[in-house]
Amino acid sequence: MMVGAQSPDGRRWPGIKGIWGHVYIDVTRELNLEALPEIHEEVCLALAQLPLDMTGGSHRSMGIMPASRVDEALVDYVEVIRSMGPAEVETLRSLADDPRAWEGVDPQSGDFGEERKVPLSRRQLAWLKVRHGVYFPWKGYVELIPNRLWTDKSSGTGKTFTRTAQAFFPKTIAFVKTLPFVEVGRCNVMGLEAFDYGTVHRDGDPAEQKDVDHFITIVPGGDKELFLWDETLQQEVRVNCQAYWFNDFDYHGVVTSNRFRYSIRVDGRFDPSFLERIERTWRGR
Repeated sequence: MMVGAQSPDGRRWPGIKGIWGHVYIDVTRELNLEALPEIHEEVCLALAQLPLDMTGGSHRSMGIMPASRVDEALVDYVEVIRSMGPAEVETLRSLADDPRAWEGVDPQSGDFGEERKVPLSRRQLAWLKVRHGVYFPWKGYVELIPNRLWTDKSSGTGKTFTRTAQAFFPKTIAFVKTLPFVEVGRCNVMGLEAFDYGTVHRDGDPAEQKDVDHFITIVPGGDKELFLWDETLQQEVRVNCQAYWFNDFDYHGVVTSNRFRYSIRVDGRFDPSFLERIERTWRGR
């Protein structure tokens, strides 16, 4: 009996669940990627003009990292905030977009930041970085279709591209609308600075997963390299294509590089005909 997912070289990875028996699905040939050079120019110009957000600074405290790599998170902002005294907590509160939202928030609760009741403002994130050394893997982060909660990312109900996205990313938006989704619930640009790396984590517990979430990652510049992590073998499998889908309930991270690089992730619900076509191609392959 075959165990684990298979990589393109035919090797089996027992610690990776994958999709239809594969570590990841290369959808490059299924999409029209002719516009990517123009999109790359547009994204780079937009990132040079916009205030950028940061994300990924609490992976360890969220409990979503493999035991073998938790130290790579360096400084986690939930851990930092829990160690703060009253004066520092007050400084943090004063930097919120709405300081009143922090009234009565217990620093020990961890009920703040990404996917939490009280979000952190851009100023709070920057202060946590420069004052306390918090490591945010993705410092070139822009939400084109924002989501408050991770669980909402597959539904497009009541959502649209932000005014900023429409002003700075028109070609990107036009491209996203050609992708094989019946609805889009989330769209983000996820950039890493030179010499940074994406901490290894997973976006859910495989034991609780019913279906693989639908999304496509696009790498217009072709130079951001994601990998899947097999905790059983203590090894990584790199993803070598410009458009792909993987099971984000598997551990994954981003390889370090000597230059800035980014990807665009689009979440939603696939068109059933597209899903059926790629399943026929990949299942049992």
